[in-house]
Amino acid sequence: MVLCQGGEAAAAPVAAGKEPEVPLRREDDAGTGQPCPCAAPGMEAAGAEERRVCGCCSGLPWPRCCKAPGTKKKAGCPGLGLFYTLLSAFLFSVASLFLKKIEDVHSVEVSAFRCIFQMAFVLPGLIYYKTGFLGPKGKRIFLFFRGLLGSSAMILLYYAFQVMPLADATVITFSSPVFTSLLAWIFLKEKYSIWDLLFTLFAITGVILIARPPFLFGSNVTGIEGSYADHLKGTIAAIASTVSAASTLVILRKVGKSVHYFLSIWYYAVIGLIGCIIALFVMNEWRLPYCGKDRVFLILIGLLGLGGQIFLTKALQLEKAGPVAIMKTMDVVFAFILQILFLNHLPTWWTVGGALCVVASSSGTAIRKWQQTSKKAEQNEI
Repeated sequence: MVLCQGGEAAAAPVAAGKEPEVPLRREDDAGTGQPCPCAAPGMEAAGAEERRVCGCCSGLPWPRCCKAPGTKKKAGCPGLGLFYTLLSAFLFSVASLFLKKIEDVHSVEVSAFRCIFQMAFVLPGLIYYKTGFLGPKGKRIFLFFRGLLGSSAMILLYYAFQVMPLADATVITFSSPVFTSLLAWIFLKEKYSIWDLLFTLFAITGVILIARPPFLFGSNVTGIEGSYADHLKGTIAAIASTVSAASTLVILRKVGKSVHYFLSIWYYAVIGLIGCIIALFVMNEWRLPYCGKDRVFLILIGLLGLGGQIFLTKALQLEKAGPVAIMKTMDVVFAFILQILFLNHLPTWWTVGGALCVVASSSGTAIRKWQQTSKKAEQNEI
């Protein structure tokens, strides 16, 4: 065994053909000058090959040691996960705008087309990365529910977009962090404090301001699209979509980096397509769009949805859930801007007030979870 320090080696005496036992010391900083016990290349134990392990790299083989000659540690790009989240929010918002522009095509059929596009584009990635089509045995049940809940959230959200204002449906979906905290408390045994309860009440208040039930706001509800019955159905669908999306986030965090993000999207697309086909045959709603413009919109929705899903999944793998949830609130901003510019529909003050409540709730939840995670990480380092 050789003690390596600053690229210089001092040979340790060997007695009776055995190496002296040297306590492993972890180097806290590259410039501290503390010795790092690494096995020297080319040295072999008597009668057997020496296991060359570096103590400063948690037992990694010597060629992969951070102190091995010519080895460079790959530095991550700071903020890359947040940029992916912002890009994902923009792509999802534009896809929602195109969905509002489509005529005479049911939301379930739109979801089916999006799943087909995702399958077509993800399949080459699965083959290239050799991930397989089922994933690790211990993770398949999580992938199945990720696909089921994720596709259900997509279908319900698309329906909400078609029957209610774009900004209203988008704002309701941003109560997702509140439901994520509640589900994490139930399934992941995370703490649910008085602050979480307060943020939940804020989110419910925002949803009520957007839904504006007649028993609170009277029968004359303004600023909605179509009848109030459709508006109420869209609100219920958006809430159900939010709960499904929150469940998906919990599953994604549970799986983490152990499953390639292409495989996660593959399950999402396959299970979603199967569910959409069954629903379309039951409702007898399957038909090809008559207008060429609608066909172009369907293609763009598929491409944008695929891009948004990929960037969101990558963001969750690169960044903590708290900052990702905060950055995703930009989706609300994009929805308001696109609704005003391209749909000529000014949001009401009720919608603005509801948006402020929901965004404050989701941001507060995300910030609190972020602080708790950072505090635990610091305690573990100590």
